[in-house]
Amino acid sequence: MKNTNHWLYKKVFKIVTVLQMTGIAAGALLGFAYYYFIGCSSGTCAITSNPWLSILWGMAFGYLVADLFQIKEKQSTEK
Repeated sequence: MKNTNHWLYKKVFKIVTVLQMTGIAAGALLGFAYYYFIGCSSGTCAITSNPWLSILWGMAFGYLVADLFQIKEKQSTEK
């Protein structure tokens, strides 16, 4: 059973790094904060009137910002 969990963790961390997960979590918190403090109370704003949509958009934005700081390996052009 432990080998299966270890394999799963390796797969997840290969796809999403710790930096990206931190960006997603920070984006979720900032998305909710944006909804709570600035959000639209009339319901006419599609994103800011719903906390779940604000959180999802915040998570997406956090992922993209964190991905900007990801160090990518250089690809070799050898044939």
